[in-house]
Amino acid sequence: MKIYYHGHSVVRIELANGETLLIDPFIKGNPLTDLEVTTVKANYVLVTHGHNDHVGDMVEIGQANEALLISMVEICDFATTQGVKRTHGMNLGGSYDFPFGKVTLTPALHSSSYTFGEQTLYMGEAAGIMIEAEGKTIFHAGDTADFSDLSLIGEQYDIDVAFLPIGDNFTMGPEAAVRAAKRLKAKKVVPIHYNTFPIIEQDPHAFVAKLAGIGQVLAVGESLTL
Repeated sequence: MKIYYHGHSVVRIELANGETLLIDPFIKGNPLTDLEVTTVKANYVLVTHGHNDHVGDMVEIGQANEALLISMVEICDFATTQGVKRTHGMNLGGSYDFPFGKVTLTPALHSSSYTFGEQTLYMGEAAGIMIEAEGKTIFHAGDTADFSDLSLIGEQYDIDVAFLPIGDNFTMGPEAAVRAAKRLKAKKVVPIHYNTFPIIEQDPHAFVAKLAGIGQVLAVGESLTL
């Protein structure tokens, strides 16, 4: 499989069978991404939580691709009201075996709401997403603080690559993300959720330098192969 980083928290996974998983598809309004909503392809869309910079363009992409949306049940319920026809709602701690592999929603220490016009909508709990496919385990932490139960996740899963936010202010910053990486014991750690806006500007290379050789900075559009 090939895993691409597309700015902010957007991660795209290309499987050997040709299918594509797209995580947190924030494209319109994302100054760092190299994707276009009208041309992006996805068989599955996965969303960690309800904030606008993670929900992003899930409705348009879901409709255009007839993709299956996998997320917290509240996010899936909202997507259904907006015309997304295929959804699979889950909740924290729950797992499900999809045709491509298993997805588990793990706890994340964060909030989750969506600004919709003049409304602020409750979108359930924030989550991390654990994906087990093709003999590999990929963890997208979503937006989270560092917290002790990440150690339990690290004990339960043999994580090949973990995508961790480092932007600070809204999520854990680089120092906390270093601690989180140690808890998770992932073979490789890739920083996400930084430099999109001035308030979350960070140096990803300085972060990676503290990870004893397991860190990797992916430029926008760059990929790694597992």
